[in-house]
Amino acid sequence: MKAFTYQRADSVRQAAAAAIKSGAKIIAGGTNLLDLMKLQVETPSQLIDINRLPLDKIEETPEGGLRIGTLVRNSDLATDPRVRQRYGVLSRALLAGASAQLRNKATTGGNLLQRTRCYYYYDVTKPCNKRSPGSGCAALAGFNRIHAILGTSDDCIATHPSDMAVAMRALDAKVETVNREGEAKAIPIAEFYRLPGNTPEIETSLKPGEIITAVTLPPPPPGVQVYRKVRDRASYAFALVSVAAIVDNTRGQIRSARLAFGGLAHMPWRVAQAEQRLVDAPANTTTFNAAADAVLEGARGFGANDFKMPLARRTLHSVLAEMTRT
Repeated sequence: MKAFTYQRADSVRQAAAAAIKSGAKIIAGGTNLLDLMKLQVETPSQLIDINRLPLDKIEETPEGGLRIGTLVRNSDLATDPRVRQRYGVLSRALLAGASAQLRNKATTGGNLLQRTRCYYYYDVTKPCNKRSPGSGCAALAGFNRIHAILGTSDDCIATHPSDMAVAMRALDAKVETVNREGEAKAIPIAEFYRLPGNTPEIETSLKPGEIITAVTLPPPPPGVQVYRKVRDRASYAFALVSVAAIVDNTRGQIRSARLAFGGLAHMPWRVAQAEQRLVDAPANTTTFNAAADAVLEGARGFGANDFKMPLARRTLHSVLAEMTRT
């Protein structure tokens, strides 16, 4: 770990102003950033600690949703009675991620901004366009079992590791931000993440000096909520494939559906056409396969991760069958 200076922010605007400086990084829980600093993947010259800011509350919104402060810990969010009762898919996604010790430290904003778990990104002796733009992508012809099959480019095939973000994508969350001028805005989570293209080092739509202050959830949609995570071991492992599903079903007829996927792309993956194929359709194998076809359109494996295509199909089929069982 390289030497750095440390500053405690007294206000959101102060934190945003400090973060715009070259080499500065915001720190809250530090569960991802500190690991990257130890490996010298991240080498910030200054850390701005925001833990003293009043951004750790979960509040009701006038519309009937929830506003979740960026410093709300993952364990507190997962066990909040309002989240468990109205946003079960989010609670289950959080409990499926990491260990209890990490959930006690990890924050809402930090979870959204965590970096990929690509082996080559973490290994500074290997080329990685995300870590060192223009150096190449070692995963393309390397060990790519955990890597993306959708939305990839010749410059990057990494996946986003967050479980929470997948659930929030299904819930149509909005990410609230503030910049150094104190200007606030709300970014739909559908527009928050970027595909790698030829700039995989730019992962979100955040501007320099813009920091996350909260995430807002709209009122919960109708239907049953499920989060299913397929991984190599039962705990503390990242998703090979995950599905956040919200399905409203009556007597074997699907009325509405939302589907978001993790482990398949550089961002939480949601395909409107897949959801449309489920609406007003019978809950049967033909319908489920039609939805899976839409999700996997354009999918491309890279050898070791080819299995993700049939695995995603089977996982979606299993989830939908369970949710529409009468």
